[in-house]
Amino acid sequence: MLITGGAGFIGSRLSAALLRDGHRVDVLDVLHPQVHADGEWPADLSPAAGRHRVDVTDLDGVEDVLREVRPDVVVHLAAETGTGQSLTEASRHGRVNVVGTTTLLDAMTRTGHVPQHLLLASSRAVYGEGRWREQGGESFYAPVRGAAELALEHWDPIGPSGPDVPVTPEPQLAGTVEPRPASVYAATKLAQEHLLHAWASAMGVRLSVLRLQNVYGAGQSLANPYTGVLTVFAQEALAGNVLDVYEDGRILRDFVHVSDVVAAFRCALRREASGPLLVDIGSGQPTTLLEVATLIADLAGAPEPVVSGRYRLGDVRAACTDVSAAREQLGWAPETTLRSGADELIGWVRSSRAAHVPTRA
Repeated sequence: MLITGGAGFIGSRLSAALLRDGHRVDVLDVLHPQVHADGEWPADLSPAAGRHRVDVTDLDGVEDVLREVRPDVVVHLAAETGTGQSLTEASRHGRVNVVGTTTLLDAMTRTGHVPQHLLLASSRAVYGEGRWREQGGESFYAPVRGAAELALEHWDPIGPSGPDVPVTPEPQLAGTVEPRPASVYAATKLAQEHLLHAWASAMGVRLSVLRLQNVYGAGQSLANPYTGVLTVFAQEALAGNVLDVYEDGRILRDFVHVSDVVAAFRCALRREASGPLLVDIGSGQPTTLLEVATLIADLAGAPEPVVSGRYRLGDVRAACTDVSAAREQLGWAPETTLRSGADELIGWVRSSRAAHVPTRA
């Protein structure tokens, strides 16, 4: 089994779990300094995993790895992930996420090795602003929030009946809600899905796509300013800083613990059905940023968070899912509560040797 981006936050934990399951695991990773500040293989990557320091956009390098490993399963995690960063470094995100995916496919063709199963870590970002519902009325797709609207603090979308009618977001569900990317990053993740679906269908390869909500947990990069907001909050809170909560504090997210994400990938690997899989993975519990910031501050003994009204272009207002489809199709369900996961995260950050607090990008 080959895991691209396998030295990352999810990949390191997934490789350890798969090794315990008895799989042979090789990881391919470029060890980008934004994630791996020291340029070294992470200490939490199992020594039993084969290691290949290769850029996923390097066709010759990827081909060499495939010739050596000849994996029956490829888990594709390699990606640039900064939502806001993707708006100012679009070529970088397009090169790694899109060209990196086509490079992987070309390397398979050049080696004549077609795996049995491809698994992609996609993102809830593909839904963009998603689908909303007016109070007592119809559903509608919210347009992308532009700089002018955000500057005027127009946080929630306006439904067909006008600004006086309250609106609420609907759960993001594959096959029910259309993908409408609101950032370059989101567009590249949807492109990955389309590319792999087209290639896998033509080659007779089984494809599983997991659209992940906001993943968090111990081990997330402490040096990366584009890391998950819970990890940034934890570092700031433990430094005694007041947490800055963007917009009006009511940005909605679905935080899913990394252990539950790893479990979902293991379920997808064991799935007996041969058809393609497209499913959402989250906690199923929507939480506002103010709620989670208050929780983190309380656990860390930090001051009460402050809602600043600041915003970030490319961020969507609401993102959450319903896990019933994952239960039905994978026999999977999240097990880690937000409070227990946040408590674990705080403990890990406290015990880490990080010497600085990154600024949220």
